[in-house]
Amino acid sequence: MPTVSTTSIPGLLVVSLDVHGDDRGWFKENWQREKLVALGLPDFGPVQQNISYNAAAGVTRGIHAEPWDKLVSIVTGRAFGAWVDLREGPGFGAVFTHELDPHTAVFVPRGVGNSYQVLEDATAYSYLVNRHWRPDAGYKELNLADPTAAVPWPIALDDASVERSAKDLANPELGDVEPFAPAPALVVGHRGQLGRALLRALPHADGVDIDELDLTDPTAVAAFDFSGYDVVVNAAAYTAVDRAETDEGRLACWAGNATAPATLARLASEHGFTLVHVSSDYVFDGTRRPHTEDEPLAPLSVYGQAKAAGDLAVAATPRHYLLRTTWLIGEGHNFVRTMAKLADDGVSPTVVDDQVGRLTFTDDLARGIAHLLEVRAPYGTYNLTNTGRVRSWREFAADVFEARGRSRDDVAPTTTAEYADGREPFAPRPLLSEMSLDKLLATGFEPRDVDEALADYLRRS
Repeated sequence: MPTVSTTSIPGLLVVSLDVHGDDRGWFKENWQREKLVALGLPDFGPVQQNISYNAAAGVTRGIHAEPWDKLVSIVTGRAFGAWVDLREGPGFGAVFTHELDPHTAVFVPRGVGNSYQVLEDATAYSYLVNRHWRPDAGYKELNLADPTAAVPWPIALDDASVERSAKDLANPELGDVEPFAPAPALVVGHRGQLGRALLRALPHADGVDIDELDLTDPTAVAAFDFSGYDVVVNAAAYTAVDRAETDEGRLACWAGNATAPATLARLASEHGFTLVHVSSDYVFDGTRRPHTEDEPLAPLSVYGQAKAAGDLAVAATPRHYLLRTTWLIGEGHNFVRTMAKLADDGVSPTVVDDQVGRLTFTDDLARGIAHLLEVRAPYGTYNLTNTGRVRSWREFAADVFEARGRSRDDVAPTTTAEYADGREPFAPRPLLSEMSLDKLLATGFEPRDVDEALADYLRRS
C-alpha cells in the first residue's frame, strides 16, 4: 500500500509507491487518484504529463518553480531531488532533499522550486502537472549553486560529469528572486454582503460583478480571461425569494442561480480552476434535522429549485467546494439590522416562530472558505453556518431587542402560515434549517458561536 509523508516544506509530500516485480521487469501505479487522495495527496487534477530523458549521470536541472502543482517521479534510473520553497512567506528559501527511484514520487505544490541531479545513466524523470504549459506563465528560477540554499548535491557542481543548461547557469541567487505570491482567486459578486467579506478573507483575490462579468451572457463569458485564476468563488446569487414566484422573477432566478453556476462549472472543468459555490438550506424541504451534506434535494420554492439545479451543476466539476449556509448576515440590509432599527425606533414587530436555524455571519463564512482552500480539504459539499444554539427567527429578533435595551416580549410570535396570509407572492420556506457541521469541523475549522458573533455585529452596527 502506498504511503504519503509530509516534509519540512508545507504542502511538499513524499509518496512511497508499491513496485511489483517479476522476471519480466516491474509494474507500478504512478498516479492512482482514489488511493492517493485517501492517503492525503491533494486531488490536484493533472492535465499534462512530461518526461525528461537524461542520458548520463551528472545531468543537473533546475531550480524551477511554476504556477501549477506537479507530481514528480522516476520512470527508470535514479536521481537526487532538491526542492526550495520560493513562495511568499516565512518559509521562503527552505530546502528539502530526497533520493528518487521508481519507488518514490513527490508532490510539489505551486511555487516550490523543483530540481534534480541524475545519479544513473539513462534516467527518465516524469512529472504530471495540473495546468497546460504556457511560455508566459510567470516562472521563478533559482541558481543551482545558490550559497544560501546550499543544496548538498551528491556530485559537486564543478565536477566534469555535471551538465547544466546555459539558462540554468544564468538563474539568479535567492536574494534576487521575487517570491511567488499566493495563487490568485476571483470573487464573482464582490459587491454583495458575502463578496465584500471574501475580499477581506482572500487578500490576493480580484473581484468582479455583473457589470464586469455577466455569466448569463455567452459573449461576456467568452471575452473574460479565466486562465490566470486558480480559484473562482461564486458569491453572486438571485436572492429575491418571493419575487422568484412571479413569471419575471422565475426567469431571473433561474438565470442567476442555475445557469450562472452551470457556466462556472463548465469553465472550471475547461480551465482547471477550483470552483467555490455558495448555496442554501432552501434546497431542502425542511423536514429533517439536522440537514447533512448527503441529504436528498427536495426544494419547495422556485428559488430553492434553481439553487438545487446550480448545486447539481457545480457538483459535476471535479475541483469544487459547495457550501450550504443559512440566514446570511453581513454588510448592508439584513434581518439583524432591520430588527435593531425597529428596536431603536420603539417598534414592536411580529416575527415568525416556527422556522428554526442559525444565523451565518459573512465574516465566518468567508473565513471558512479561506480555510478549506488553505488546508486543501477534500473537494465536495460542506455545510457552513455559525455554531451554537439553534432557535427561531423570533428568538433571534428578541436577542437583538434585548441587546438594544428592549424587552424580549416586545417581539410577538406568529406562524409562517399566518405571516404569509394575504401576501402575494410568497415562497414556501423550509421550517427546519439546522445544518450538521460535523464534516466542516473535521477539517479543523470552527466558526464562532452565533451569540458571540451576533453581539460583535451589534457592537459594530
